[in-house]
Amino acid sequence: MGAGGLAALSYAWTRRSGSIALADPGYGAGILPTANAGEGAGTTGLQSVSRTSYALGTDISMLALHRDRDVARQAIDDAFAELETIERVMSIYRPESELSRLNRDGAIENPHPYLLDIMQRSQEMSRRSNGDFDITVQPLWDLYTAAKKKNKLPIDAEIDAARALVDWTKVDVSAKRICFTRKGMSATLNGIAQGYAGDKTAAALRKRGIEHALLNTGEIASIGKKADGTPWTCGIQHPRKPDAYINLAKLDGLCLATSGDYATYFTPDFVYHHIFDPATGRSPLFFSSATIVSANCTDADALTKPLFIGGVERGMKLIEETKSEALVVFKDGTTMATKGFPMA
Repeated sequence: MGAGGLAALSYAWTRRSGSIALADPGYGAGILPTANAGEGAGTTGLQSVSRTSYALGTDISMLALHRDRDVARQAIDDAFAELETIERVMSIYRPESELSRLNRDGAIENPHPYLLDIMQRSQEMSRRSNGDFDITVQPLWDLYTAAKKKNKLPIDAEIDAARALVDWTKVDVSAKRICFTRKGMSATLNGIAQGYAGDKTAAALRKRGIEHALLNTGEIASIGKKADGTPWTCGIQHPRKPDAYINLAKLDGLCLATSGDYATYFTPDFVYHHIFDPATGRSPLFFSSATIVSANCTDADALTKPLFIGGVERGMKLIEETKSEALVVFKDGTTMATKGFPMA
C-alpha cells in the first residue's frame, strides 16, 4: 500500500459480499490451507514430508518439500523441536513454562532468549498501536472465563477491577529480569506466540535447506511454492459457517493470520469474545474476523488484534504503517480488503 495517509487508504479498500467455497475443517485458527499442497514428487522431483500435532492450544501441521526425503524429515524434526522449546517457554497451558512462572511469581530471572524476544516485540507492538495490543489482558480473560462457567457475564465493577490490572507499560523487560511492576498483573502470549512459532519453525526448515514449505502453527507461514510451482493457497475461515471460506489468499513466501470472534466467545451472539479492548475491558464490535498478510508471521499474528480493536479508522492506519495487507469481515457478513491483499 502507498503512503497516502488515512484518507487515501480508505479508498484503497474494496467491499464485497465474500466468495464462498467448501473448506476442510481440520485446520485450526480459522485459516485453512487448500488445494494440492505438493504431495508426492510432482513435476520438479520434490519429495514431501508432513506431520501433524497439537501445541499452543491448537492443531499444528507442517509440510516440507525437498529432493531428499531424509533432509525434509530432519527439517521437520528440527521444526518440531523449536515448537517444543516455544511451548516450554511461553505456553500459558503449561504450569511450569516461563510465562506461567512469571504470572505466578510476578517476575522471572534470566529469561530464555525467546521469552525476552517476544516480550520486546510485544512491547513494540503495544507502542505502535497506542496500547490496542496488550499482552497483560489475561486478568480479563480469567474474569470472563470464570463468569462463563456460571452462565453469566461479569458486572461492570468486576470488569473495571480487572481492567485496572491491564497496562503494558507496567512490565519491565530486560535480559536479566522480566517483571510486573503492579501486583496482581498477568500476561498471555496467545495473541502473538502462534505467529512467533511460525517464524521460528520456518527458520528451522530454511536452516536445513528447505526452500518450499507450508506451516500451520495456528497461523500460516509459507516458504517458496508448491511442488508444481504455483503459490500456496489458503482459505480464510468464514466466521459464521465452519465448513466454508469467506475468501482465498495466495501466499508466495508470505504469512497469514486470522483472529475471529467465533474462536472463543462468551455469548452466543458473539458480542463478547476472547479479543478484549484494553481501554474498555469489553470486546470490540466492528468485525467478525480480521486477517493479516505480512512478511513475517509474528507481526501478522499480533496485528490482527489492534486491527480488530481499532477498526477501519485506527486499525488500518497501523496496517499501512507496517506495510501489511488486511481483509476484514464485518458483523453483517460483508468484507473489506486492502488493495494489495493477495486474493487467489
